[in-house]
Amino acid sequence: MLKNVLHPLLHLFLPHHCVGCGSDIMSRQQVLCMHCINKLPVTGFHLHANNPVEKIFWGRMAVAAAASYLYYSKDSLLQHIVHALKYKGNKELGLFIGRKMGELLLYTSRFNDIEALVPLPLFAARERKRGYNQATVLCEGMAEVLALPVLQSVIHRQSPSTTQTNKNRIHRWLNMQGKFELKQPDAIAGKHILLVDDVITTGATLEACGQELLTAANTRLSIMTMAYTVK
Repeated sequence: MLKNVLHPLLHLFLPHHCVGCGSDIMSRQQVLCMHCINKLPVTGFHLHANNPVEKIFWGRMAVAAAASYLYYSKDSLLQHIVHALKYKGNKELGLFIGRKMGELLLYTSRFNDIEALVPLPLFAARERKRGYNQATVLCEGMAEVLALPVLQSVIHRQSPSTTQTNKNRIHRWLNMQGKFELKQPDAIAGKHILLVDDVITTGATLEACGQELLTAANTRLSIMTMAYTVK
C-alpha cells in the first residue's frame, strides 16, 4: 500500500522522462519509452556477411565480422540519443543500448566465439572532462548479456585528435595515425576480441585502433558499433 502511495508522489515531484521524446509515461527503470524503442532504426547488419560496415574495412584491415546496431542520421531520434550519451552524462542510456547490442549478438553465429570486449579508448583528458568513456559504458551493457570481460587497459590513446568533421576519408585516416598504443599485448594474444565504439562514419579511428590491436600475436578482430552513419 505504501508503495502504491509513494510512486505517484515521486512521479509528481521527481518526474522520470524518456530520453528520446520527453514522455513521462514509463517506469523509472526505463530510459526510453516503448514508442521510441520501436522507432529505433535497427540495421540488421549483424545477421549478414559483407554488410556496409564490413565493406568499410575491405582492403584496409583484417576484420572477422563487423556490424552496427542502428542507422544514424542528422536531426533524428538517434542523434538526440547519442548526444545524451556523450555530452549529457546519461550512462544509464549507454548501458541500455549496450544490453540491446549484446542481445543482438546472441542471435547470430557470426560473433559467437568472441572472447573479450575492448572499448575504443578516449584521450585521458577528454574522458576526465566527460566523466566516462561512452564506448566503455556500451561494453559494460553488452557484458551483462554476453558474460564477457571488458578489457579497458589493453590499448591507450596517446594524444587527442583534431576534429574529424568535414575531413574526407584519407584525411581522417591521416589524422588518426600513431594515436594508439597497445599496452598489454599478452592480454589479447591468441584471442578473438570485439572492438566497440559509438558511431562509425569512415572507420578511420576504428582502423587505427584495430591495426594496433592486431599487432598482438594471433589476435582476431571483430567490430561492433552502436550506430552506422547514413550517407
